Amino acid sequence: MAADDDYLLKSPDSGRMGKAAELLVAATCILQSRAKLNVSTSIIDDEGVDLVFHLREFTATLAVQVKARMSDGLVMQRGRFQAIVRNSSFYPRADLDMLFVYVDVSRGSIAQSWLVPSPAFEENTTVNARGRRVFSASMSATSGDKWSAFRVPEGQLASAVVQRLASSSRLAPTRDGV
Repeated sequence: MAADDDYLLKSPDSGRMGKAAELLVAATCILQSRAKLNVSTSIIDDEGVDLVFHLREFTATLAVQVKARMSDGLVMQRGRFQAIVRNSSFYPRADLDMLFVYVDVSRGSIAQSWLVPSPAFEENTTVNARGRRVFSASMSATSGDKWSAFRVPEGQLASAVVQRLASSSRLAPTRDGV
């Protein structure tokens, strides 16, 4: 099977679960921020952007590529989060973050996440022979792996996104804003 055909090996439900996880991230961030965050979704995500966040009344945006894994996945049950990012759709820049989310399917919630600025993701990964970058992190909160600095505790995702937006040098109020 050609490398381009490996999507055929995926479960027919993986696309639905991935889209549901993206919408869960969006809804969670809006709710946790008490509607200070607004989120847009891409109609087509061929540029590696699933969600775009911005603070109400401000102009800065943060594009996010979401990679979700479900609690009933085999690798997850072994205490590791692993995700693959195709290098062909990965364009690191200051306003793009990679968001890796562990979804507890029985609760329908985000149990763990890592918010990684794309330049840091590029710096900490290499492209393998199949043209992919691999994110592999321990699920242990006490892990000292290279991704632990990007770990977002449960219930803190919106705060982490707001911090990323606030640290942007492009954060300026809109005409009618603050």
